[in-house]
Amino acid sequence: MGLHEASLRVKHECPYREISERHPDLTIREWPLSDCQVLEITSEETPTDQLLDDIDRLGTVLHESVDDSGYHVVTQSCLCSLDDSIIDRFEEHNCLYQSPTIYRQGWEHYTVIAFDESDVRALLADLRADRDIELLSKTAITDQQIPHSMLTPVDQLFDGLTDRQLAALQLALENGYYEQPRDSSLREIAGRTSVAKSTYEEHLRKAENKLLTNAGQFLRLVTATSSPNPLQPDQPGVSEQSAD
Repeated sequence: MGLHEASLRVKHECPYREISERHPDLTIREWPLSDCQVLEITSEETPTDQLLDDIDRLGTVLHESVDDSGYHVVTQSCLCSLDDSIIDRFEEHNCLYQSPTIYRQGWEHYTVIAFDESDVRALLADLRADRDIELLSKTAITDQQIPHSMLTPVDQLFDGLTDRQLAALQLALENGYYEQPRDSSLREIAGRTSVAKSTYEEHLRKAENKLLTNAGQFLRLVTATSSPNPLQPDQPGVSEQSAD
């Protein structure tokens, strides 16, 4: 199975794209979070009053500076809803979205990773049905190891975990439960909480199950281009005793 990285640019109705069209020297990088977007906005030119007004309408300004390289702003915004978004279309075609999205000169630029070239073709055909789209590049990356930092926004790994499950997981980590050998037992860790051992263990197991389920698709991506499975025997029919 070969992996493929595809870069494409798209035009459709979105406030960020429209702002980049009005200000051709502007670059907007968008990192989607679970309930908002963080935007990094840069311009080599001195910002005009219209640009400042446009940025004010985007959301809360977290950082603003001007230096020799130009004008820089970081904002938190909720204008562009991720419900039924193009990112959902990527997932429908088994393509992994790689943030950030880049908006420049009226185009949205995306990068995706696919497990099969046919998935890329199907995605492009789907998108062309209702928006302008251009494929900028498509590269086979079978012989490369994908950097782990590219795989997923952190919030996706913890999607679906409740506050109690997150707290149980954090407490286990802080008390060395996952060290070898373990620094603390479940009974000892539960004794530091206000709940029974059985309740704490239930929260922890559910957290572990959800975390591993969320990480599964990214684990598949990490191992897809790695060397042959080191746990498999070198010769058929020959088993190796576990060292654990």
